[in-house]
Amino acid sequence: MMAITTLPACGVAPSTEFESRATDIELPMDATIVEDRVPLHATLDALLRAQQIGREIAHEVVVAAYTVFNPRALRAGQPYKLVVGAGGLFRSFEYAIDNDRFLRVAGATTGEPKTLKAEILMYPKLRLMAAMSGRIDAEHPSLVAAVDQAGERIDLALRLAEIFSGQLDFNADLQPGDRVEALLEKDSRDGKFSGYGSILAATIVNSGRRLQAFRFVNRDGKAGYFDEKGHSVRRFFLRSPLPFDPRVTSRFSRRRLHPVHGVRRAHLGVDYAAPVGTPVLAVADGVVISAGFSGASGRLVRLRHANDYHTYYLHLSSIAKEIRPGVRVSQGKVIGRVGASGVVTGSHLDYRLTKRGVFVNPLVEQRKLPPGKPIPAELLGAFEAARDEALRQMTKLLGAPETLMAGSREPADPPLAQP
Repeated sequence: MMAITTLPACGVAPSTEFESRATDIELPMDATIVEDRVPLHATLDALLRAQQIGREIAHEVVVAAYTVFNPRALRAGQPYKLVVGAGGLFRSFEYAIDNDRFLRVAGATTGEPKTLKAEILMYPKLRLMAAMSGRIDAEHPSLVAAVDQAGERIDLALRLAEIFSGQLDFNADLQPGDRVEALLEKDSRDGKFSGYGSILAATIVNSGRRLQAFRFVNRDGKAGYFDEKGHSVRRFFLRSPLPFDPRVTSRFSRRRLHPVHGVRRAHLGVDYAAPVGTPVLAVADGVVISAGFSGASGRLVRLRHANDYHTYYLHLSSIAKEIRPGVRVSQGKVIGRVGASGVVTGSHLDYRLTKRGVFVNPLVEQRKLPPGKPIPAELLGAFEAARDEALRQMTKLLGAPETLMAGSREPADPPLAQP
């Protein structure tokens, strides 16, 4: 719902009804603030014009915005704030790009030279360090349910699953009595949760074995997760090309009964059940060899990886715009979405893997592959110190979070409400 506020040019609002009647003086309104959400199919120019901003000024705002942000990227439903001075003089426009950033265009629109300035600002946030603990039991049989029971959100469960994806099958391996603990950063704005920062450490106790992962930034500035001895928990290949561990509906076989043609023929991949639109991830760093429609395989992406491996992702509903031959992709990159293109009976992902030109069983081959690079010897001492501090903080904070760091930059005017 649109909110319109008018602000007096000077003076202080009366504190009592008596004072209001005794001070019966009309003050000119210095500014009007309009707060609303972007309507469907709106452009920045049309949005401003609908709020009675003149054609020339609206054009200047759009031109200024283009210096730091593409106004065509305005999304319906995102909040915005417009401040207009006396006589319709434009003062500022703010638009919430996401939970972290907002566009601000402000300045005078009269006189020469014009001084409209656009910038992208960060919302001031408070970052907290916290610890969570969840347990697998009959009422909470999944990682999502255990994390939810601990008062956290599903995106935290997905990130934990991603960290341990090379070591656990979260559909089959979790057992009653297993537990999960994590040390993490949580952001808040205006006293409200606004998202997760980094997961600093995590532990999963599964059937008596203890799996641990600690975040550590290497010399190249890239963060990774390592076990308590400094070995990478990231495998060369992800366990599956879908978020979480999906259900396998058809396994690798040399003589499978084809569900459409009704004859036995080789099925040289693994079929994963997933609804249309589910993100499909690159299982390892690689280069795009092909991306497009491929007959009975439907929309298909093929990637080349180190050690003469190639992966194939079939029957996609769409392929990510940036995925084209020659493009390098990193492990976990979204390359497309699950669909039912080509010759299929329903939506699923057919995932295939070749090694030196020969199709192999992805489920078996993944278990053979080594982990990623360990912590370099010269950094092992620093890693061990960070590991021990994370464990100390996790133990301490399982009962009470404490301030880790705070955002520092406040914009000149109060920023938009959280989208």
